[in-house]
Amino acid sequence: MRLHQDQLQVLLVFAEEDEQSNGFRWACDKAGFRCNIARTPQSALECFLDKHHDIIIIDHRHSRYFDAEALCRSIRTTKASENTVIICVVQRHTDREESSILPLITAGFTRRYIENSSRMACYNELIQLEFGQVQAQFKLRACNSLFTALEKSQEAIEITSEDHVIQYVNPAFETMMGYQIGELIEKELTEVPINEKKADFLDTINSCIKIGKEWQGMYYAKKKNGDSIQQNVKILPVIGQGGKIRHYVSISRLCNDNNKVEKTCECIQAESQTDTQTCRHKDMRKGSLDVRSTTSRGSDGSSQRRRSSMARVHSMTIEAPITKVINIINAAQESSPMPVAEALDRALEILRTTELYSPQLGTKDEDPHTSDLVGGLMTDGLRRLSGNEYILSAKQTHQVVGSLSSPISLNDIPPRITQAMENEEQWDFDIFELEAATHKRPLVYLGLKIFARFGICEFLNCSESTLRSWLQVIEANYHSSNSYHNSTHSADVLHATAYFLSKERVKQTLDPIDEVAALIAATVHDVDHPGRTNSFLCNAGSELAILYNDTAVLESHHAALAFQLTTRDGKCNIFKNMERNEYRTLRQVIIDMVLATEMTKHFEHVNKFVNSINKPLAALEENGNNGDGESIKTVLRSPENRILIKRMLIKCADISNPCRPREQCIEWAGRISEEYFAQTDEERRQGLPVVMPVFDRNTCSIPKSQLSFIDYFIIDMFDAWDAFADLPNLMEHLNNNIKYWKGLDGRNLRVLRPPPE
Repeated sequence: MRLHQDQLQVLLVFAEEDEQSNGFRWACDKAGFRCNIARTPQSALECFLDKHHDIIIIDHRHSRYFDAEALCRSIRTTKASENTVIICVVQRHTDREESSILPLITAGFTRRYIENSSRMACYNELIQLEFGQVQAQFKLRACNSLFTALEKSQEAIEITSEDHVIQYVNPAFETMMGYQIGELIEKELTEVPINEKKADFLDTINSCIKIGKEWQGMYYAKKKNGDSIQQNVKILPVIGQGGKIRHYVSISRLCNDNNKVEKTCECIQAESQTDTQTCRHKDMRKGSLDVRSTTSRGSDGSSQRRRSSMARVHSMTIEAPITKVINIINAAQESSPMPVAEALDRALEILRTTELYSPQLGTKDEDPHTSDLVGGLMTDGLRRLSGNEYILSAKQTHQVVGSLSSPISLNDIPPRITQAMENEEQWDFDIFELEAATHKRPLVYLGLKIFARFGICEFLNCSESTLRSWLQVIEANYHSSNSYHNSTHSADVLHATAYFLSKERVKQTLDPIDEVAALIAATVHDVDHPGRTNSFLCNAGSELAILYNDTAVLESHHAALAFQLTTRDGKCNIFKNMERNEYRTLRQVIIDMVLATEMTKHFEHVNKFVNSINKPLAALEENGNNGDGESIKTVLRSPENRILIKRMLIKCADISNPCRPREQCIEWAGRISEEYFAQTDEERRQGLPVVMPVFDRNTCSIPKSQLSFIDYFIIDMFDAWDAFADLPNLMEHLNNNIKYWKGLDGRNLRVLRPPPE
């Protein structure tokens, strides 16, 4: 592959002109590099985003001008910096011990340069960078292009090590063989049922490729599910370090229905000089090589009719395997005219993305509130590494502390608290009245009453005292210092969950074990929440983000900690008397429901619910099958759909604030806004990326933020949930609250309530 590199661009970030900056400027001129100079972090970031420099040199000698490490971290949060070399200029100290460069590396610097204003020293540094790190990064960019081609290729491609350990397979290979993404990586070929185990046949292949020659032929392969398919395969050895074979590249195609081998015109040149055979592909729609135009992946593809292929793409339900959809489209491409084939290519590009269920946002200028909310709630942070470290304030689990005496049983609850819980079965129940009556410990009391109503102790075969101890431990591990994510929020979600479980359609669908799991999941779903988003924890390099690999950090922590707290002490272990298999089933459902509250999967859960449950039920009603109990039961009671319903239930319970009566809605809006304000304050103090800049306590419009959240996350989800569970009172509250926030926004008010007349 020929690599063409444009003139290198260098950005110098020095607050003031001095001999060092002049030395690098002279060196850039001598080396023929384009050079820009920035005096402030802001101008440096703007210049970099405009020019995309290959090398950035930042002055770290004088912290009074700007924070060089913070600037480097900010640059590293941008996608454009992925292949940029960033140099840190540090002071020369001859009177003290050499300091560690680890903080600089952690901040995102590539290397450091100890100040030396000699022009030739600066020039030598740039030349070394050009032929060292810069050239390496340029090759990496080129490799990304090659891997993009491999990923998009419709040929099944497999790369193994010299020991036949699989190092890479492209999506076409995984699709053809029926494996999930990443399932084959680092497996030995003998560990996976791919080739027929015919010793003579395999010896023939090995004897050819081990002497550096390519092998091409036909054999039968077994898919993951055991089905046998006939393939035309080409295997090429790749010569690497030391002149030895380091990798093998395998290119596979399915044979057609008549078991005739389709010839290929693609011949891959390995680093070794091997003989290649060239021939013509039977599809002559394009004269030049175009991986998009080559071949079907399914032996039954010829039976698919061209005229219905696009219709199948749009009508295919979400529960159908995406690989089946892709195979059908690929088969349809084989006999399609050029315009249709190209349209199918675009459809395939969309289907192969990982964000199939997330709508595309407009530019940030169109709606910064929505954009910030999506960025803050649906991403795992703007960067993977940070020099800062954020540790949860509640790292050690708590024991129950407080002046309010704990109830011995439901009959021992103080009258004021009993009165506050009188209408807990109604949607308009006031959780804040209970919060005040219980001195911010509503979860124990509401939990005792709701769990008793649903017979949880009887199902778990545990005593009420064990349940009480468990509720106390869980509530103690919610942070009362959080304005929003505290035990009152947990109690509110528990109340909403219980209310949804009482709806007739939900009762028809779920089993007792599902109800128990839902109530427990609601209780623990935010336990030990630090009052910061996943994005914040990832950006701060927190211990939890590292533990959970920046993926569903908080939700994974809530679920894991809930079981740790429960099982470590028999006095609060509500599961101790359960049969093992029943416990494992219950545990699995609880974990799945807690993880469903993660917002990155919001649209996936909602769209699956709509397409797998709402639409089939609506179709039954349209066809006059209202009374056909068996048809409805089939939709509701399938294991897959029950999972979707439980996920939707806890998601709606978790963010139901806009559907509460107005005063409760306003109170919750104020609490979540304060928590986001506090996060923005801390991000700025620590020099972290501000993931939701719109939540600045001095400028934020709370009505706008609420309207954006409702419009983007709430309306569609509760429309779907209302269609399923019949919740007219919630939808009425939602409409009233939308009108309230629009009224404030229309008056350009940024506060929770209008000023008194």
